[in-house]
Amino acid sequence: MKKIITLAVIAISILFKSSQACTVISCALKGEVFAAANEDDYMGFARMWFNPKTAERYGSVCFGLPDLQAQAAMNEYGLFYDFTAQNIDPAKYHPKNIYKGDLFFEILGKCKTVKEALVYLEKYDYAISSQVLIADALGNSIIINAGTKLPKSGYYQINTNFDISAVKTKNYSCRRYDISEEILKEAKTINVPFFRDILNRTRQEGKLSTIYSNIYDLKRGIITIYHFHDFEHPYVIDLKKELAKGYRLEKISDHFPASFAYEQFLMSDKPMYRKEMMLDEIKQKGLRRTINRYFDLGKKMTKDSTINGTLLEVGIQLVKDGYNKHAQGGIWEYWFAMPGGFKIENFNDERINAAAEIFDYLGTEKGIDFKLKNFIYELSAYVRLIQGNQTQAKEYYAIAAASSTDAWPISFARSKKMLAVL
Repeated sequence: MKKIITLAVIAISILFKSSQACTVISCALKGEVFAAANEDDYMGFARMWFNPKTAERYGSVCFGLPDLQAQAAMNEYGLFYDFTAQNIDPAKYHPKNIYKGDLFFEILGKCKTVKEALVYLEKYDYAISSQVLIADALGNSIIINAGTKLPKSGYYQINTNFDISAVKTKNYSCRRYDISEEILKEAKTINVPFFRDILNRTRQEGKLSTIYSNIYDLKRGIITIYHFHDFEHPYVIDLKKELAKGYRLEKISDHFPASFAYEQFLMSDKPMYRKEMMLDEIKQKGLRRTINRYFDLGKKMTKDSTINGTLLEVGIQLVKDGYNKHAQGGIWEYWFAMPGGFKIENFNDERINAAAEIFDYLGTEKGIDFKLKNFIYELSAYVRLIQGNQTQAKEYYAIAAASSTDAWPISFARSKKMLAVL
């Protein structure tokens, strides 16, 4: 069961990481207002999800990896944000008033401009290790990290992977920043081809690779997407038209021609690849038919732990996907141990029911060590809460929280906290 343990430990240790590297730009010139970004990471399978307007939230689209944290997003009013990875420790700035959930997703749903977003960022301390660029359709932008807020002073602003406060002293080293600035300084007009050239020249290849590249026309609400270094096949989104179709969660790659290079990149992470192939099978052949086939395979191949490992990862992903729809595009806050995630919620979703069956199946498997077994009990407990079965949820949480030495720390802590709520 080593393979399952590795997968699960990786999954529960990703606590609000932004994508690795990345290049983010905002620019307003001669009445045109754009943002653009390369999203770089070690894994593919990127998603986008459309979140229609509600009585409480503006409509938006988000882009991110399978954990469904929004790496980048734009709402119907042209408010945009995107993160770059940093090594800034927010703890040294002693944040006190921290938002209980995903602060930037809240901003996306409630704000139209950078000015309105800054009201939230005055009220709540910035407690994220990454650095964000926020831009709006009026041409304003600002780059923020735990120690710095730097408004745009000229017609463009660039966010890469150094503390933006170093721009004033030129005490930084980043070729992606320099290449972007060299092009932007000479700009006479700006449009999609202009930013496509910048993104093409600042993309990354190799293990850390540019997964997708987006160009945002903030005034018109038009987004042009390129996938995995392919700048010949754009996919164009008219946000207002797409939001009118309702909520959707999609793989970005589904909108592009097949690419051997991308397929080879994906296969370098075999556990993730197996999980995504099972999810594709679910999409093509149906949820019930697919998980039953894997249950049968698991029973026939008792010595092959990869099947159970794939089932576990798929079960977790089904909960993330189901919760994303329930939360109108928000992340599964409980998974990331956010304070707002420890509330009792009930909703109907076939993916949650399928995940419950997967966790029950794995919970009866022999040869699983105590820590993994208790992690599975914790997941079973949570989905029982969603299904409205508090009695069984409490029983499973009690098992998962029985011994700190027989549980992974985050799983144990979540179980104890949920027991207190129950």
